[in-house]
Amino acid sequence: MTDEQIARLIAVLEEIRDHQRIHLERQAEALALQREQLALVNKHQERAEKLQARAEAMQEKSARMIAGSRKVLAFVLPIIVLVVVILIVYVAWIILRRW
Repeated sequence: MTDEQIARLIAVLEEIRDHQRIHLERQAEALALQREQLALVNKHQERAEKLQARAEAMQEKSARMIAGSRKVLAFVLPIIVLVVVILIVYVAWIILRRW
């Protein structure tokens, strides 16, 4: 090999090395970006899980409230109906007494 061919070979090898270095740097940047995106995805997933847990807790609380209100309504409604019937009978008695 001549000195010119050796010099050309060295230049080609240096160019290959430089391109490989650039490629490795870009891969490192892409990997860092992927790690950031993964961290964001994990954060969003944790937030979604917390929201889901809160929603489930709210549904359970509202179910308990509705069950309690049904029990109260089952107790109070007959009393209200009885009072209304008594008032109707009383008003009818007052009206009929005057005649």
